[in-house]
Order: sequence, then structure tokens, then C-alpha cells
Amino acid sequence: MSVTPRQKRPPGRPRIDGQQTPTKELILRAATGLFLSNGYQDVSVDDVADKCDVTKATVYYYFGNKAALFTETMIQMMDRIRERMQAMLQEDVPLRVRLMNVADAQLRATVDIDMDGFMRETKNVLTAQQVQKMQQAEEELYTVLEEAFTEAVAAGEIGNIDPRFAAHAYISLVKIGNYRNAGSEGIFHSPEEAAEKIVAFFWNGLMNG
Repeated sequence: MSVTPRQKRPPGRPRIDGQQTPTKELILRAATGLFLSNGYQDVSVDDVADKCDVTKATVYYYFGNKAALFTETMIQMMDRIRERMQAMLQEDVPLRVRLMNVADAQLRATVDIDMDGFMRETKNVLTAQQVQKMQQAEEELYTVLEEAFTEAVAAGEIGNIDPRFAAHAYISLVKIGNYRNAGSEGIFHSPEEAAEKIVAFFWNGLMNG
């Protein structure tokens, strides 16, 4: 009786058992938490592997290097923010209420995220293509807002303002909500207060622009 020899897998390659996607997502979730908590430089592939209880080789099987892993975590994070933002902007309530809801959710979701700081920290590490992918993911956030402003202009809910300008102005103001000075003191006491005052300021510009 002959025995068929077992096929060998390349080192680090997960078994083909239908669990590849969950393993990849597990790695991404672990990496996201570590990067957001510690920054790019202070996180290693070993840290990520230990966090999700896989081998370092398994991490490298899905992501060629730490820069590729970081890029994918940031893209997925921005995709989740965009999907949530889009759902909120499609609710059947006045635009001002939708903008308040988006601002509040955005401030809560990004309270510990310094995207500008991440970009400064990784500007000499990421490839031009990786930076471009992250910028594209960020641009899609603005596109969702542009569509909402375009519809509001067409419906007469706001004045005739350039939707792209409105989208960028809105996001810039929302980012101020999480501002902290050298003493870690913010401008506002809570995300709710920040969202209310930011949107009130922004809305005044929309209606009088």
C-alpha cells in the first residue's frame, strides 16, 4: 500500500483551510491597535505577531514588510470611517443634523489618531505608491461629503457653494475638535460640545457664504 507524501508548505504560509481571511483580519486588527497606541517606529512585526498569536512568518506571508502592513491598516481604518460617514449622511434628517452626527462620530473615532503625525513619522519609510494609496483612501472621505453638499445645494438646503471646498473646510474644522496643546489641553470639553460649536460655525459660513 503506497502512501502519498504530504505536500510541504513554504515557511510561514498558513494552511489552506478556509481561515486565511480571518487570520489576515486578525493581524490587521492587532496592528491597528498597536500603531494607534505606540506610533509606527515603536511597533515591530514581532509585536504584531505576538499580539495576535501567530508567527512572524505568517505576518510576512500576508504583508511583505511593516510598511505594507501599516499602509493596509490605515486604508482599512479610513474605509470604515468613510462607510460610517456615508451611512450617516444618507439618513433622512436635515443636513445640519447629519453634519453634527458625523462630526461627533468622527471626533470620537479619531480622538487618539494623529494622521498628520503618522505621515510625518513615515514619510521616509513608505513608498510613493503606499503614500498614494493612503491619500486616495483619505480623498474618498471628502468625496462622500462632496456628494452630500452637492445634493443639498440642488435641493436649496444650502447656498450655491463649491462642494469640494465645503468638504475640505468641514473636515479641517472637525480636526480642530481633537486639538491638544503641549499640556494636553483641548479647546472643547467633550466631542458633543466640539461637534455643536464646529457645525454652528461652519453652518453660518454655508448660509452666508
